[in-house]
Amino acid sequence: MRNLLIKTVVLLECLLAGSAAYAQGDAAAGKTVFENQCASCHTTVVGKDGFGPSLAGVLGRLSGSLTGFKYSTAMANAGLTWDGPTLDSFLTSSTALVPGTPMAVTITDPTARSNVITFLSTLTGAPTPSASAAQLSKAPLGAGPTNSELLQAAADRENWLYASKDFAGQRYVASKQITTGNVERLRPVCIYRSDNIGATQTNPLVYKGTMYLTINEVTVAIDAATCLQRWSYSWILKDGALSKVSRGVALKDGRLIRGTPDGYLIALNMNDGSLLWSRKIADAKSGQYLSMPPLIFEDEIVYGPAGADWGAKNWIGAFSLNSGEPLWRFNLVPDAGEPGAESWTNPKSLEHGGGSLWTPLSLDAAKGVLYVPVGNPSPDFFEAARPGDNLYTNSAVALDVRSGKLLWFHQFGPADVHDRDLSQVSPLFNVPMKGQSRNLMAISGKDGLLRVLDRDSHEQLYELPITSRTNWDAAPTIEGVHSCPGLLGGLEWNGPAYSPSTRDMYVATVDWCGTFTKTEQAPQFTNNAHYYGGAVSPDPRDQARGWLRAIDAATGKERWKRHWPTPLVAAVTVTAGGLLFTGDLDNNFLAIDANSGRTLYTFNTGGSVAGGVISYELDGRQYVATTSGAVSGFFGGSGPAAIIVFALPENLKFFGLPGRHQ
Repeated sequence: MRNLLIKTVVLLECLLAGSAAYAQGDAAAGKTVFENQCASCHTTVVGKDGFGPSLAGVLGRLSGSLTGFKYSTAMANAGLTWDGPTLDSFLTSSTALVPGTPMAVTITDPTARSNVITFLSTLTGAPTPSASAAQLSKAPLGAGPTNSELLQAAADRENWLYASKDFAGQRYVASKQITTGNVERLRPVCIYRSDNIGATQTNPLVYKGTMYLTINEVTVAIDAATCLQRWSYSWILKDGALSKVSRGVALKDGRLIRGTPDGYLIALNMNDGSLLWSRKIADAKSGQYLSMPPLIFEDEIVYGPAGADWGAKNWIGAFSLNSGEPLWRFNLVPDAGEPGAESWTNPKSLEHGGGSLWTPLSLDAAKGVLYVPVGNPSPDFFEAARPGDNLYTNSAVALDVRSGKLLWFHQFGPADVHDRDLSQVSPLFNVPMKGQSRNLMAISGKDGLLRVLDRDSHEQLYELPITSRTNWDAAPTIEGVHSCPGLLGGLEWNGPAYSPSTRDMYVATVDWCGTFTKTEQAPQFTNNAHYYGGAVSPDPRDQARGWLRAIDAATGKERWKRHWPTPLVAAVTVTAGGLLFTGDLDNNFLAIDANSGRTLYTFNTGGSVAGGVISYELDGRQYVATTSGAVSGFFGGSGPAAIIVFALPENLKFFGLPGRHQ
């Protein structure tokens, strides 16, 4: 049922996006639209699905993958049934059947006719009204978190103040009430279950007993101990949204900051969720959307857009916390004449060169150095369209956080043709080596390698594979070449955790290979269409796996590893109680012995676990919270967006002593 839902969502998005060219009877235009928008997920081979169902023979006859499927849409005052003839009619005649407006889509499982799932698919159409001035906040702002609290977030057991816990991204909590000895008695204390089944990749934050999270364009505040909703704010989309995934918010001085799917940076009042200000900073017409969690330092918000796969030309910038006014900007794909532009030997390719931001940043606050993980170049799979090394894509970029000045960079994947983003520049940590402390950083991404660099000398100390890497450097061909990692391999949107007590890193990854192809001719940039120049046909979904590893952070020596039956994309949090908390795509929340990798506790959340997993203390009690819900069109997943909060029973909470009340 899970795969049926995801396949149907992806299929409808493809059909709707590509229908205009077919409606005009232009076969060449239709082929271009298919290659740009559909081929990344759908094959044209009978019986062979990609991330979505095969579209072989969909014009004139039903594809084998569509046999028995029945789709219906609830429209203004009429209904439409999507059977085979209707699909053919839709593709070859007119877009009038499904206008580009939000619509409710009902999917009936052909194997269980009574089981109906409804979801909301927001499509690009006429702009919707913006929030009125009357909706702007008039309530007083709260007092925090302050800059001092953000700087001390690593040692803070009561709060979780950044997407990856603290600016260094260590995802370590000093709490040890829940231990390897009593974790089997962990119990859920409350569940917040949204009526939204959008992608659940958010990293919740907790401040003074309130948890803040995002689900697509919705922002929610709940009680972190009871899950009771305190407020909810829904941003009204003003422009097109290429992706609605949101990975979280940032908090400071009574303000909540987030990006919206249609390119706005907004500030909400943490007290009541009302809007303080909004500023348009990115545009779908340029291939951009906003999904990363912001970072706030002093009085500046650091943020940048994603969208390389749609032909964006991206940047990172700082904005005023009080007003959203721009403060500085650094181009991740340079303008002509800027340093790095010479690495694009075709100057025209700079216009849509990619370089997404979609994961947390890291900050050495003491030195004022911001570390930025820059994603892949575009077009993704057609190197001839962008010859050269393509700076600063797939690079770790170090900037002065107050000015945006480039300090240094290291490119790990020049001229990438596999969409293997550098996705992580965390954790930052210090370890003694040969009698002196060294400032180090972990760097990793979708290429399936973990590297550790010295932040002062920029020397790479080691690198090691963290997932399957076979035929990894074989360039895509028209016929197709099999390579590992595939499109979704390695580390995705959540990075490693680091324990300063054991000096180990804990890394969860995806092991999923695929066959890479490129188009016969260079792709043309088109608004609201993927800018790929090829596609990836993934290995069958039941072959997708994951790895969980513990690694000595100083030496790179592997302490233990566990092969997992599903990809691992959820966050990993490590505690002083000797535990790892994470989750998997089989809907399990997991507590794992950090010393051995043995699973000590599982709980089926009713949805896939792919977002944040956090721990915090309230009134002397340690809590652990996990996200749960659908993941994405690529990874699948199931369930409405939810938060499940766990704790030990009251009589076990003190000192972690099983069965004793202190």
